[in-house]
Amino acid sequence: MAMSTVIHLNFRGDAREALEFYRSVSGGDMTIVRYQDLGAVEDPAEAEQVMWGQVVAANGFHVMAFDVPSSRAWDTGVDPFFVALRGQTVEEITAIWEKLVDGATVRQPLGPAAWGPAYGMLTDRFGVTWVLDVAVEHAAS
Repeated sequence: MAMSTVIHLNFRGDAREALEFYRSVSGGDMTIVRYQDLGAVEDPAEAEQVMWGQVVAANGFHVMAFDVPSSRAWDTGVDPFFVALRGQTVEEITAIWEKLVDGATVRQPLGPAAWGPAYGMLTDRFGVTWVLDVAVEHAAS
């Protein structure tokens, strides 16, 4: 049996916008389920917000997200996680980087690293920090 880990991002009211952005970055398919779709509305002002959503692309890109309802405490925190995106080629990672960098704060410019041909880190316009690099084989120690 195979198992995969998927990053689940939490937002306060802008999950749809974030998922639409990640769809434009990855070229994937987006699914959105709103609170009102499942009759789970606590606050009428939040009926259209995302109760569960995801973007899945054929190349393996996959993120999930939702809007934390106002009845629950929520804070973005300071670097509570990074989303790591590892590709097979510099060209593949560069193409994703060039889309994610729109409105982002670059923390480490994309370029060669001691451990591989490309590495970069940015915090996107939604406050999510992405680490992008190219996968390389490492000898076991």
